[in-house]
Amino acid sequence: MTQLFAPGTQDSSFDDDRTSALPAVRGTGPRKSRSQAQRFNTRGGKAFDVVNVVFLAAVGVLALAPFLFVLARSFASETELETRPFFFWPDHFDLGAYSAIFTTPSFTRAVVTTVLVTAVGTVIQLLMTVTMAYPLAKKDLPGRNFILSAVLVTLVFGGGMIPTFLIVKELGLLNTYWALILPLAINPFSLIIIKNFFQNLPAELEESAKVDGATEVQVLMRIVLPLSKPILATFALFYAVGIWNDFMSPLLYLNDSSMWTLQMFLQQVTAATDLTTAQQSDPSYIPPSQGIKYAVIVVATIPVLIFYPFLQKHFAKGMLIGAVKG
Repeated sequence: MTQLFAPGTQDSSFDDDRTSALPAVRGTGPRKSRSQAQRFNTRGGKAFDVVNVVFLAAVGVLALAPFLFVLARSFASETELETRPFFFWPDHFDLGAYSAIFTTPSFTRAVVTTVLVTAVGTVIQLLMTVTMAYPLAKKDLPGRNFILSAVLVTLVFGGGMIPTFLIVKELGLLNTYWALILPLAINPFSLIIIKNFFQNLPAELEESAKVDGATEVQVLMRIVLPLSKPILATFALFYAVGIWNDFMSPLLYLNDSSMWTLQMFLQQVTAATDLTTAQQSDPSYIPPSQGIKYAVIVVATIPVLIFYPFLQKHFAKGMLIGAVKG
């Protein structure tokens, strides 16, 4: 084959051309572009950071201000509450309101009731949601599409308050704590999110476990649930906060004041209902005052503030895991 270049000429000329092209690639033009980008990123980035810090600080102040206002007034005396309508720090700390509510049997009974209902309700909701979401994550499940369609219908069109009350009444659940738990045992939204998460787990894990002789229950308990801690912790927090703050269910289904939850007790105190009627149903009822109202609000908020930091690392990503991959 004929050579177009001499052996020495080919390499040297090609190297010279390649070397001469390097300044054009690595010259001052790109350096200027990078320096301009750096100046833009530095100035724009700093301005953006400042705006973000100011905006988030303002949002944080607006979020904390009501709680700090209530907290300060719960430690103030009745005289200060009447003379100072607005403050974030009391002149003199007074624990009289907290002493009054913690020495009241009806308040302690409401706290214990709410804690038990919240704990049992959260466990039951997680158990029923997981046991329904796991089989629905299997594409070969008979009737899967029909069940998912029924779940979506209940997500869009709810039964309503009156039909739900009639069902609870016919089941004989009135004046029982099960009326606060069973009607909300499965949430369609959380069911779909958890189902999507289960469906996107690697199928090889389940196949390898079944090859080793694992059953469906063992696969769920030993493989699926340990990998689902973030999303389960997120919905556990949602369930617990929802049950803890639930006011309508006790109002509708509980007629016995001895079974009232903390939210019912809080409503009775803050609304300052008829004292004579309250004393007839509960002799330990305490007259609502300004300090006691704020103290009860603080006590009802503290448990959520205590448990949230422990679940925050899961809460940040748990909500989006199933939704993004599904």
